[in-house]
Amino acid sequence: MDGYELLDSGEGFKLERFGSYVLTRPAAQAVWKRSLPASTWKEADASFDRVEGNRWAGRRALPDRWTAAVGGIRFHLSATDFGHLGVFPEQREQWGWIRRRSGGGRRVLNLFAYSGGSTLAAAKAGAEVCHLDASRGMVERAKENAELNKLRDAPVRWITDDAVKFLRREGRRDRTYDGIVLDPPSFGRGKKGEVFKIQEGLPRVLGLAESLLSKRPAFLLLTCHTPEYSPAVLGNLLAHLPGRFGGAVETGEMLLTGEPEVLPLPSGAYARWSAAGAENAE
Repeated sequence: MDGYELLDSGEGFKLERFGSYVLTRPAAQAVWKRSLPASTWKEADASFDRVEGNRWAGRRALPDRWTAAVGGIRFHLSATDFGHLGVFPEQREQWGWIRRRSGGGRRVLNLFAYSGGSTLAAAKAGAEVCHLDASRGMVERAKENAELNKLRDAPVRWITDDAVKFLRREGRRDRTYDGIVLDPPSFGRGKKGEVFKIQEGLPRVLGLAESLLSKRPAFLLLTCHTPEYSPAVLGNLLAHLPGRFGGAVETGEMLLTGEPEVLPLPSGAYARWSAAGAENAE
């Protein structure tokens, strides 16, 4: 049984289960009516509300840290002051997609890597992975997640750096990768305060990343939570790759899901290019 489940959503919130704990958090896109009664929502262990000043109610009911398996990967979770927990479950489908294309000792680069879901998916398949994030704290969390998944000795390079500076340095070293994953934020800061704004930063980062693709790459995955960046927008950014390497581009919405009767909750977009036959490498 997966440690994550969307239980319900609506009226601007989502009701989720992470391991043994049920939480409510904001979901602006959930404009429909809730399916479950108010009494069920009130039974949640804790809730986070941005309208009330980014505050948790019932936070004391949660441990400082707990673990849950999401998409076959175990994560350390904790309730942060921003409402995040240390995992984005809408990426579950992407982790399976990555894993099916990362076998055979392929080299994979994971940019804006957060707590390491994509890194660990590739490492589980036997890939050699480079994990990069600008936050030292998140890189340390990803390392802890690797140990939690018995991947402490997996061939992973853990890098804390600004994405643009790192990519340029890798280019000077003539280092290449067979698979690349990008999940850029709408806004972020690099290791030394470098500002990243997706409108200007994404085309530059994507161009630099593509320049590091090997001669026979397997995949490139681009995901995004910025509302203006729809599946069509992301797909257009990758539309030239089939002409360069063959294969095909797929696009879609990332979804939070639960039981079949639970309405899926859109939570971002993806575009992914895959070479013909890449899935057979695992």
